Amino acid sequence: MRYQSTTGLDHDRIRELVARIEQILQPAQRRTGRPPTLDVHRSVLLTLLLLRQNLAQTVAADLLGLSQPTVSRIFRRFAPLIGQVLRLHTPPLPEALRGRVVLVDGALIPTDDHASHRKANFNTKHRRPGMTVQVLSTLDGTLLAVSDPVEGRTHDKTAYTLTGLDTLLADNEVVADLGYQGTPAIRPRRKRPGHKKHTPADKIWNTSVSRIRWAVEHAIAHLKAWKILATGYRARLTELPTIVRIVACLEFYRLGW
Repeated sequence: MRYQSTTGLDHDRIRELVARIEQILQPAQRRTGRPPTLDVHRSVLLTLLLLRQNLAQTVAADLLGLSQPTVSRIFRRFAPLIGQVLRLHTPPLPEALRGRVVLVDGALIPTDDHASHRKANFNTKHRRPGMTVQVLSTLDGTLLAVSDPVEGRTHDKTAYTLTGLDTLLADNEVVADLGYQGTPAIRPRRKRPGHKKHTPADKIWNTSVSRIRWAVEHAIAHLKAWKILATGYRARLTELPTIVRIVACLEFYRLGW
C-alpha cells in the first residue's frame, strides 16, 4: 500500500500511531469472545482511509470484504482513539502564538443538505450547505489551530468573535482578508468612496498583504486533503466538531508538532 497517498501518513508514523493505540487498549479493555474482524493495525488503516478519502462506508466494506455495520463500528471505535493518542501533538495555546504573526482565514466544510439545518448552514458565498471553521497558520503555512465549526451562514468577522479568536489573538499581529473588516487584523483595503479603482498606494498595500496571506490558504489546502472535510461530510452534524479535532490532530502529527 502507498500509505502516504492513501492514508495521509507514512509507514513509520502509522506504525507509531498503532503502537500508541495498542498501549491504551489494556487487556481489561479488550473485547472478549469472538476475535475482532480486523486487528488494530488494519482497523487504524481503515479509519485513516475513511478520514483521508471520505469513502462511503459501503464502498470501504466492499473493498475489504466486510459489512457496512462492521466498518461503522470500527470507525466509531478507532477515530476517537486516534484523537486521544495524538492530542499531545496539538500546539499549546496561547503559548504557541506568543511573538508570532498569525494568519487567519475561514474554511467551509461542505455537509449534506439537512432539512432541519438548511437555512442556518447555507453558505451564500459557496452556494452550498456546510459549516465553517477558522484556521490559524504561521507565515510559512504551518497549521497552528483550527476552531470548532459554526453555522455555514456565519460571516468570518462574526465567527472570529464566536470562536474566541478576538480574545486569543488580542496580543498578536494578525493578517486576514476583507471578511474580517471591523477587527484589528491587517487586511486588504477596499476601493475608496467615489473611486472605481484602487489608488496606487492601495494597490501596493493589497499586493503586499496577498503575498503574506497565501500561506494560510496553503494550510487550509493541506487540512482539506483530509477529504472528509472537503468533499462532503455525511454523518451527524453533532459529531462534526469531534471529527474536525481528530483531523486537526492528524495534521499536527503529520507536520511533526
